[in-house]
Amino acid sequence: MSAASGTAPAGDPPGGRRALAVWGIGVCVYFVAVIFRTSLGVAGLDAADRFGVNASALSTFSILQLLVYAGMQIPVGLLVDRLGTKRVLGIGVVLFTAGQLGFAFSPSYGMALASRALLGCGDAMTFISVLRLGTRWFPARRGPLVGQLAGLAGMAGNLVSTLVLARLLHGVGWTAAFAGSAVAGAVVFVLLVLFLQDHPEGHEPASAPHRGAAYVRRQITASWREPGTRLGLWVHFTTQFPAMVFLLLWGMPFLVEAQGLSRSTAGELLTLVVLSNMGFGLLYGQIVARHHGARLPLALGTVAATALLWAATLAYPADTAPMWLLVVLCAVLGACGPASMIGFDFARPANPPERQGTASGITNMGGFVASMVTLFAVGVLLDATGGAYSVAFSAVFVIQAFGVAQILRLRRRAARRERERLVASRVETVHVPA
Repeated sequence: MSAASGTAPAGDPPGGRRALAVWGIGVCVYFVAVIFRTSLGVAGLDAADRFGVNASALSTFSILQLLVYAGMQIPVGLLVDRLGTKRVLGIGVVLFTAGQLGFAFSPSYGMALASRALLGCGDAMTFISVLRLGTRWFPARRGPLVGQLAGLAGMAGNLVSTLVLARLLHGVGWTAAFAGSAVAGAVVFVLLVLFLQDHPEGHEPASAPHRGAAYVRRQITASWREPGTRLGLWVHFTTQFPAMVFLLLWGMPFLVEAQGLSRSTAGELLTLVVLSNMGFGLLYGQIVARHHGARLPLALGTVAATALLWAATLAYPADTAPMWLLVVLCAVLGACGPASMIGFDFARPANPPERQGTASGITNMGGFVASMVTLFAVGVLLDATGGAYSVAFSAVFVIQAFGVAQILRLRRRAARRERERLVASRVETVHVPA
């Protein structure tokens, strides 16, 4: 590829053990961030009792956290493009660890809200950084699988929240459980400072001028103009939120209060969502890496299956759904996270290396905006209907329908633009002297 393309002349990163070790440190940071992010999911009922709040106020914890997270995505993408992965991840670790500690010692609802906002700010800096780290250390053909593996590590963090933090919470109490978990943040910070590198030697990114507001506008505008970036955002928006809402806050109350399950049984079903997510992550990553055309069918198929299972559960004629149906629902919800990762596989080829952070930030906003809206809608509807979960969770279908409409609107334009880029790159390669 010519130097005029703006890419480093060294070509594709080689990958290998060194790449795996460095990338693994970034993944560990993301793993801890997800533990902290999802810790409220297993503590929702306890938080309601501790701070004396209703469903709407309880949902505000997660809504504020996601609002900060979503609002930070484009700024974080710009920071990653400008400052590099190590600096942004370091700032993120400090912020989300401080937020988790603050939540542990919060004596009031207001202080707890501020702590979750701080946590969301730090959490927002992790995933985009890990995606960027993967593109810097691994060959492009490994991108889909590396992205899915990063998502899988995040779900492993969710598993820790479900299995370990939940037991600590009811064993040692609120303060000890949340403060003790914050130690993990200090550990990954030390690993990051000592061992993480932004890129392998000889694969430094091409320098780009940074001219304040003009640079910011240029990066955002150029990324947004690409149909692949916008399609990636709407794929992420439509696929991620059903599982996020379920795991982050409303799954445990729904299973305990609406379905009459014990907390332990509900916890096992939440664990099933996480385990299913990990399995689907490996499967989707392999499929997309080998069959690029499978991206949209996988995403839309996941949306259809999720809607079908939610409809069957909420409309079941008895007072509670049978256990087999809840098991199938949770297994299918596990596909939502891996399907959302497909959004990055539309945005990645649509943007040059110097815009990858910005484009990933735009894409990553989608699912968290959808989750935030749904969390709020479920909380309001629960309060308005006196706890009618069948009505409250119907908000899922409205958000899915809106997202699918956007995907169908953009799919042809994005596919045409991607083909044009592929042809142009082949022509350019032919004209580069050996």
